[in-house]
Amino acid sequence: MSCAKRERLPLSAAAEELSTGRRSVRQFAEARLDQAEAVEPEIHSLMEDPGRAERLEPALSKLAGTAAERRAGLSLFGIPIGVKDIIQVDGFPTTAGSNLPPEALGGPEATLIRRLREAGAYPFAKTVTTEFAFSEPGPTRNPHGLDHTPGGSSSGSAAAVAAGIVPAALGTQTVGSVIRPAAFCGVFGFKPTYGRVPMDGVIPFSISVDTLGWFTQDAAGLGLLASVLADDWQGVAAPRELPRIGIPTGPYLDQASPEALERVADAVAVFRSSGIHVEEIPFLSDLPEVAERHQTMIAFEMAEIHAEWGRQYLSLYRPKTAEILMRGSAISRESAEVGVAGRLQLRAEVRSALEARSLDLFLCPPAVGEAPRGLEWTGDPCMNLPWSHAGVPAATIPFGLGPGGLPLGLQLIAADGDDERLLGWVEMLSGILSE
Repeated sequence: MSCAKRERLPLSAAAEELSTGRRSVRQFAEARLDQAEAVEPEIHSLMEDPGRAERLEPALSKLAGTAAERRAGLSLFGIPIGVKDIIQVDGFPTTAGSNLPPEALGGPEATLIRRLREAGAYPFAKTVTTEFAFSEPGPTRNPHGLDHTPGGSSSGSAAAVAAGIVPAALGTQTVGSVIRPAAFCGVFGFKPTYGRVPMDGVIPFSISVDTLGWFTQDAAGLGLLASVLADDWQGVAAPRELPRIGIPTGPYLDQASPEALERVADAVAVFRSSGIHVEEIPFLSDLPEVAERHQTMIAFEMAEIHAEWGRQYLSLYRPKTAEILMRGSAISRESAEVGVAGRLQLRAEVRSALEARSLDLFLCPPAVGEAPRGLEWTGDPCMNLPWSHAGVPAATIPFGLGPGGLPLGLQLIAADGDDERLLGWVEMLSGILSE
């Protein structure tokens, strides 16, 4: 099936043009509406909204009247943002990709949306999510191959950015819901350290690991959003020297396909030719235990969160979601707390493994391989699970194509709290790879 027409739309360039007045906010918004109209019939990344243009009018009118001095101080002035449909936004219904009534799921606007508005951005549309950010997929297709999944659960956000509908979109990650769809759709993705972005106003999946993340077409755009969304952001740390990189070998890396591993090997060759130290380091030998405690913990916490909704609306849940709720309700709190404690243990192990060899970050595949064919499954999140469990920052760099002509990428992992440095390395390393 043919691919949707995609547009180049780097966030950092758009923000600079809008804040300086070289580009009209209204004209930019109209171009985004036109792009949505052109590609949405194929990719289905946005929640249906027949009155989208009218819904945007109050925000556009307000921005159009902003004085030049004020405009220059707003880092995201005039930027339309796609928002995953588990995040509360005033003026937009929240369905969480489910059949539950929106009035049962609504709540106050999320702090993170307020931060975006204060920086001059505005919500453009709700983006499609899998049901309650779990496994039941929505209708979204991959813009690079319409017969293939865009990944999940932040399906619509990744696809909307890849197709050039919006320059940035928000997602969340509990297992692999930002890093994997970013890789499948060929865009940059970032999941900060657990707790760096406030999660009030976001329908939870698992409160112990849920983390907001975002998608852009450019590396610099990741840091621009981080400066608005993350608590106590110190600015992207421009690297003073080349990073030292570790490849985590063992059962974790063995999960990846030959084409994913080949991309990592290609990147390693480029990095070494640029003078960057790269070495293999055995890590995650206890991967099955990590995966088991993560899955146990998130099932228990999801069942707790949905207890009241489940009593009222169980028949409205789709099969996979109903199954995890039933499974989670049978898990004891003591079993779940093993996972809660394990997060801190693994977080410390990530830092210790890096520091023991004076390494700055891990390099590994962001997904097992290319986006699978079909829309019934969003792909395996196994390459993301341990890093989500540890709550450490992770980023996707798009890098080349696989044998099926679909995007592949690289995943960079840093120790907890090293978000600013990680995004500095993302900019540096993606620049080296593109030379």
